[in-house]
Amino acid sequence: MMTESMNAANHLNNGTSKGVSHEKSVVKGTPSDDMGWKAKLKIPPKDNRPKTSDVTDTRGNEFEEFCLKRELLMGIFEKGWEKPSPIQESAIPIALSGKDILARAKNGTGKTGAYCIPVLEQIDPTKNIIQALVIVPTRELALQTSQICIELAKHLDIRVMVTTGGTNLKDDIMRIYQKVQLIIATPGRILDLMDKRVADMSHCKILVLDEADKLLSQDFQDMLDHVIMKLPKEPQILLFSATFPLSVKNFMDKHLRDPYEINLMEELTLKGVTQYYAFVQERQKVHCLNTLFSKLQINQSIIFCNSTQRVELLAKKITDLGYCCYYIHAKMAQAHRNRVFHDFRQGLCRNLVCSDLFTRGIDVQAVNVVINFDFPRMAETYLHRIGRSGRFGHLGIAINLITYDDRFDLHRIEKELGTEIKPIPKVIDPALYVANAANPHGTGNSNGNELSDVSHSEESNISK
Repeated sequence: MMTESMNAANHLNNGTSKGVSHEKSVVKGTPSDDMGWKAKLKIPPKDNRPKTSDVTDTRGNEFEEFCLKRELLMGIFEKGWEKPSPIQESAIPIALSGKDILARAKNGTGKTGAYCIPVLEQIDPTKNIIQALVIVPTRELALQTSQICIELAKHLDIRVMVTTGGTNLKDDIMRIYQKVQLIIATPGRILDLMDKRVADMSHCKILVLDEADKLLSQDFQDMLDHVIMKLPKEPQILLFSATFPLSVKNFMDKHLRDPYEINLMEELTLKGVTQYYAFVQERQKVHCLNTLFSKLQINQSIIFCNSTQRVELLAKKITDLGYCCYYIHAKMAQAHRNRVFHDFRQGLCRNLVCSDLFTRGIDVQAVNVVINFDFPRMAETYLHRIGRSGRFGHLGIAINLITYDDRFDLHRIEKELGTEIKPIPKVIDPALYVANAANPHGTGNSNGNELSDVSHSEESNISK
């Protein structure tokens, strides 16, 4: 098993042509030259919100130390990424060396950047062939990932294409014939394009599986085995996820070659997310939600339900209460889903009601409150749901509305995740979830408001 001592320089030895082309791009000027090109970048305002050790507990590396092309570094810094997170620090140099990777890291700690950066670095812009394939489980995650790749590659001559189900296949065929070098796709659509011999994967040397546990579940059956059969022999495979069940181990044993394992999951839940439960009756849930909306300082919130029907019913009730609310679920038309996803990310609405479609990898950094209107049955689902707040080391809260029938699931999930879900207090300290509690921009006041309407103290303390 390899160790973390492998450094970024290793990838310069992967072949003469790579070394030569890379050498032309690496900046070897004076310090004043370096300051010159950085000074010209359009860097977004610095994010001064406090961050937890989930993203700050690094070895102190800089992006420049990975020997990346200047054009890629420009995209990284203009994206607002200042320093690599722990998963990026660990994964980028290993991926650049050509090794297979099996990486576990928490939701919202920079996994997307950990594979996008080395993938873009290894693509040769002069070759009009598909050189890398990123597969994700949901259409929304595919759109989000492709947008990140496009932004990172804005100074590189690399063409990125996203292809998912629910869109016009003919349009995708026309776009792929225009020559692309990096594809981000959902499994069914890319397999369809391969079977039709539209997507030529004979030169695709890198395969990335994001949210690998979901991709290797029963939902997608043996699709990935078929995809790998159509790739060149022994591609580099990068697996990223927060959880790794037995299905991932079986896939790893079958397809990965002596993978480098990265495990940054000493604990499963994000340190910046404080978790509470309120013990309520089913008929009290909407009233409790109304109280939370009026008392909490919500920047943006995501509210989860266990069925698509309940998503739509709850969204209507929230709207009737006078709050702005969108909803999204898997049975909606793709164009409608795309519009809701885009507008919510742009901050056009404060609240989003959704099914578990929205639990995988979706990154909306303005979300500081997650509410489980319906409590999930599985620990893995719970973990991904609450990971929608507290993104990239920031602060957030997760509030669970628990009925009598949910009490055993609550205790079991606490135990499985090794976490603590506390009874909701009468006052939630804004410092736990508001970036600048002294200058609030949410719906409550900076001193916190009493939540006594949500759950009586004697009800809230479920026997453990």
